[in-house]
Amino acid sequence: MTTELGVRRLLAAAGQAPSVLNTQPWRLDVVRHEFVELLADPDRRLRVSDPRGRSQHVSCGAALFNLRLAVRAAGFRPVVWLLPGGQDEPHLLAAVRAAEAPGGRHGGRELYELIWRRRTNREPFSAEPVPPDVLAGLRIAASREGANLVLLDRAGAEEVLDQAATADDELTGDHDYQAELAAWTTPGPRHDGLPPYVRGPRPAGEPVPVRSFGRRAGSARFERHPQIAVLTTPGDRPVDWLRAGQALQRMLLVATLHGVSASFLNQPLDLRDMRGRRDPRHRRGHPQMIIRLGYGPYVARAPRRPARELEISHV
Repeated sequence: MTTELGVRRLLAAAGQAPSVLNTQPWRLDVVRHEFVELLADPDRRLRVSDPRGRSQHVSCGAALFNLRLAVRAAGFRPVVWLLPGGQDEPHLLAAVRAAEAPGGRHGGRELYELIWRRRTNREPFSAEPVPPDVLAGLRIAASREGANLVLLDRAGAEEVLDQAATADDELTGDHDYQAELAAWTTPGPRHDGLPPYVRGPRPAGEPVPVRSFGRRAGSARFERHPQIAVLTTPGDRPVDWLRAGQALQRMLLVATLHGVSASFLNQPLDLRDMRGRRDPRHRRGHPQMIIRLGYGPYVARAPRRPARELEISHV
């Protein structure tokens, strides 16, 4: 954090994280060349679909994991404080200090280099299932960050797809929700969000294993039996959401390592948050992300905010 190049590497890595509707709702503040603060960007909060800020925290947690990897790749050990500001500074989500690593080891280099290869893939996947050993690796990745990846069987996946379809129908009639969605998916002066080229085709027939983003160019048949997983956490507080984001990104990078693609079906979770509902306590935890896994084609990267927009100050 003492050089301009070092700071740029941190900004670049954090900026590649996945986020809800590609809002990239984070900013970074490098303080006295000693530590970097990760803050939620209130201007990029989805006020309608994310009233609790859950999705924003999950997104920022993914950026935090990338930040940790960048520190490790530089030969240091990241020391992390979650929510260091407490209730007095609710936008301050984490602080990271670079400590000396034992023997100057460059841990995490493999995952760090995958940061730029990871994509959210909304295209049809092949019928080839993800092998059990790869799925086990994804579960281990999530567990290392304090989360649980629940792999659904065919009946469970069909039930979740039905829930997503029902939620989609209800959200279609919510004008405020649709307006917010359009603000991040309609071409215009905004340089990020979800442009048409990353939204994927419109599903032809059933099931519908991808989120609806309104009008799309073309249609295609998707896999008949999508593989669905649910990422859960023991609690459902801001600190749990941040851990879910870190678990999500670790799992996605491990998936990328094995050539596995992923997209998300979070409409039921959006509807739950918007209606102020709470999940009953379940032994597997509270759902934070619904993930579709499989083998998809190469897709383009969604646009990213310029690094200079992410940095609050550099003193």
